[in-house]
Amino acid sequence: MKAKTNVLLPLLLVFVICNGFFLLASSLLAKWHIDKDVLIIANSLFLILSLITIFIQKKALDNKNPNVFIRSVMAGMMIKMFVCMIGIFIYWLLMKDKFSKVTVVAGMFVYFIYLAVEVSLITKLNKQKNA
Repeated sequence: MKAKTNVLLPLLLVFVICNGFFLLASSLLAKWHIDKDVLIIANSLFLILSLITIFIQKKALDNKNPNVFIRSVMAGMMIKMFVCMIGIFIYWLLMKDKFSKVTVVAGMFVYFIYLAVEVSLITKLNKQKNA
């Protein structure tokens, strides 16, 4: 159970820090024409996607065949890519005239933060597994 806590803690920390920033800097985000509500939804989506892909990749690390891990990384990328594309399309459909490209770019920055944390967690798990 300790390994699950070590995996969940950095992701939850990123989630809380990002949401805290979005709520505290709402006037600054509004000044830059960034919709904080969309960023909070995107942050929640990225947390869920990261948890799903982390657990898929963690399970793949237990397999003796290294190709299983490579396939799990590729599957995680595909899942994230399609969910992000669908999310941007839904945002575009709902907002029409109020669609903000700056908000989408800000969401991509949040995605890169989650990606960095996820890669560091999987790297740590891989080193522990192969040690």
